[in-house]
Amino acid sequence: MTAIETPVQYGSYMTSEQVYMTQEDDWDRDLLLDPAWEKQQRKTFTAWCNSHLRKAGTQIENIEEDFRNGLKLMLLLEVISGERLPKPDKGKMRFHKIANVNKALDFICSKGVKLVSIGAEEIVDGNVKMTLGMIWTIILRFAIQDISVEETSAKEGLLLWCQRKTAPYRNVNVQNFHISWKDGLALCALIHRHRPDLIDYSKLRKDDPMGNLNTAFEVAEKYLDIPKMLDAEDIVNTPKPDEKAIMTYVSCFYHAFAGAEQAETAANRICKVLAVNQENEKLMEEYEKLASELLEWIRRTIPWLENRVAEQTMRAMQQKLEDFRDYRRVHKPPKVQEKCQLEINFNTLQTKLRLSNRPAFMPSEGKMVSDIANAWKGLEQVEKGYEEWLLTEIRRLERLDHLAEKFKQKCSLHESWTSGKVELLSMKDYESASLMEIRALMRKHEAFESDLAAHQDRVEQIAAIAQELNELDYHDAVTINARCQGICDQWDNLGTLTQKRRDSLERVEKLWETIDQLYLEFAKRAAPFNNWMDGATEDLQDMFIVHSIEEIQSLITAHDQFKATLPEADKERIATMGIQNEIVKIAQTYGIKLSGINPYTVLSPQDITNKWDSDASSSRLRRQFAAQANIIGPWIQTKMEEISHVSVDIAGSLEEQMSNLKQYEQNIINYKCNIDKLEGDHQLSQESLIFDNKHTNYTMEHVRVGWEQLLTTIARTINEVENQILTRDAKGISQEQLNEFRASFNHFDRKRNGMMDPDDFRACLISMGYDLGEVEFARIMTLVDSNNTGVVTFQAFIDFMTRETAETDTADQVMASFKILASDKTYITVEELRRELPPEQADYCISRMTSYIGSGAPPGALDYISFSSALYGESDL
Repeated sequence: MTAIETPVQYGSYMTSEQVYMTQEDDWDRDLLLDPAWEKQQRKTFTAWCNSHLRKAGTQIENIEEDFRNGLKLMLLLEVISGERLPKPDKGKMRFHKIANVNKALDFICSKGVKLVSIGAEEIVDGNVKMTLGMIWTIILRFAIQDISVEETSAKEGLLLWCQRKTAPYRNVNVQNFHISWKDGLALCALIHRHRPDLIDYSKLRKDDPMGNLNTAFEVAEKYLDIPKMLDAEDIVNTPKPDEKAIMTYVSCFYHAFAGAEQAETAANRICKVLAVNQENEKLMEEYEKLASELLEWIRRTIPWLENRVAEQTMRAMQQKLEDFRDYRRVHKPPKVQEKCQLEINFNTLQTKLRLSNRPAFMPSEGKMVSDIANAWKGLEQVEKGYEEWLLTEIRRLERLDHLAEKFKQKCSLHESWTSGKVELLSMKDYESASLMEIRALMRKHEAFESDLAAHQDRVEQIAAIAQELNELDYHDAVTINARCQGICDQWDNLGTLTQKRRDSLERVEKLWETIDQLYLEFAKRAAPFNNWMDGATEDLQDMFIVHSIEEIQSLITAHDQFKATLPEADKERIATMGIQNEIVKIAQTYGIKLSGINPYTVLSPQDITNKWDSDASSSRLRRQFAAQANIIGPWIQTKMEEISHVSVDIAGSLEEQMSNLKQYEQNIINYKCNIDKLEGDHQLSQESLIFDNKHTNYTMEHVRVGWEQLLTTIARTINEVENQILTRDAKGISQEQLNEFRASFNHFDRKRNGMMDPDDFRACLISMGYDLGEVEFARIMTLVDSNNTGVVTFQAFIDFMTRETAETDTADQVMASFKILASDKTYITVEELRRELPPEQADYCISRMTSYIGSGAPPGALDYISFSSALYGESDL
């Protein structure tokens, strides 16, 4: 027999981990192992070896004795490597043992491990230090070397793993593999992190290291199949526990929980996917709820607006108008916002679904955005007709009330004028009057006749109004007719008496020569001029009901003709007032003391002046409304144009654009008070029966529609930027990339309207490096213009560019994650879902997964494959 005298030296090629092991773990045969460390290594290495040897049905009792013949050593290597070693020598001689040990050492060498100062003879001779060094080398290679976290070496990788797992725990600070583990809390934290059901960490105390260590050892052995490799007393009573023993023991935890790490990663992926689905479903439910409420409100409102049964009184119709104003100011604006928010929610939801690789959302039947838009359009059509009907009915009732009031006023004026006229015409004063008095009476009578003739028109107007009230079925027509008949009878009597008095005065006219010509002339000119002013005032205050453009033009022409007569009327006023001035001048010249009363008329110069300068409140109201409308209308148009450029102009980051848009929105909201003030002036104009305004082209309806469009436009623009931010963040594209996309789009947006024609879109893609054929371009167009509108919007362009470059979760990825949780089964149980997922996500899966229909599954098993496909809108093949 030939003994091997020198240790075998192995290959020089080593990995970085092997260099580390070689540098740290050279075994100097001349140095003695620390007794405490030797004891710890003996126990730990023995337990570690037995944890593997028991799989082969054997174990060791004494580590330096039981490996001396090399047989159990070779068996250990076969178990931990899963490979077959050369057939061992069966002899019991020393050289047989050395040969077997060398076979084991050769196998270790074949795994790229350099053994320094360890030879077969030392192992055969039972050298404790060398035997422990050899076992440590095996542990490093087969239990620790493959541990790597973030590309670190084995030792650092295991240390980093321990630090990450114990970071959240109080009183735990893992910095090494010796004193950091003395109090036992680090081991308990590792167990609690992965199996919180095994240890109540909150009850552990730092000042009880023995209790903590024994708890960890017992729980690990009983529930984790990790044998007890250390003694609590040795660790606590040793200033610095043996690093190799601690590393060996801790590595068992890493391998025990390796499967849990994989399951945790799979569970995290599933939770992320489910969270996206839950959020999307919540948005879908909110959309359905908001759409249902809005459609129900429209359904209830339309019949109210379609009710065209007129009320009998002006007060009731005015209340209807007031209710309609409340609807326009109070009830409808929030619904306008809800409709806009509904569209925004729909767009945001579709963006999120697209970004998460989910199928597009299809609302319930009748609740599409287009359905709501059509319902809203129908509402506004009915609303417009309702307002027109209300105003028409109010004008009709106003016309009736106005005619009745006008009739009463004219009757009162006429009755006031005729009061005492019968007695005056019946007087015989001329019989005893002097010549001067007779002539005065004659002139006075002539003036009365002129006045009487002027009042003929008023009597005819009274009769005409009475007839119109009868034709319109005025409710108090009996009273109207009776009063009209009394006035007509009185008028006939006045005519008869007037003629009789004239005949009497003419008989004595030749006897009377003196007459006050100036008084008479004033009376003759002032009376008809006053009557003309009364008629003009009534006409200007009158309300006209027209049904065509021609009638309106006719009224405008008549009004222009009236204005043309004003210069002549002013001359008449000046001439009439000149007569009075002449009377005063003569009286002053000749010292005549005037009584202050014109004997021929009750009109005074002041009466003429006051009526000539009558009020112009209607003109004031028109100008007041126009002044505001001419400011608000252009302001709305300007804001619309400014907002339209925001979506295509590059100006800073999306967050800066969002900030600017929010400021725009706030400025618009702050401007609402001007709209409300204009509404108030519009109401005053309507109450004053003013329905036309030549001073402005803007009506209240124009302003209302413009304002609602402005609010909707700014909200939609903000939503577009929000979706761009959502797209950018979800797809992981940078602000620079997004700006590049925007610059390319703007360059080929020839019309600057936020849309590209297909030819411009093709040129844009070519400029960005796409090699397009007809088939490929047709495919892309189906993506960016699914509705065949013939244009490509900016949002569709951005979606396409990000979809081309970004990665998303897929149904296969989610399916693979579930497969890990299910331990490679084609089904998963409720217990597995509840164990691996948070309660909310577990309940979500359980409520939506269908039962597994394959064979070999326990009752209640669930089909995660079809569930994963359904998440992405795919059919389960």
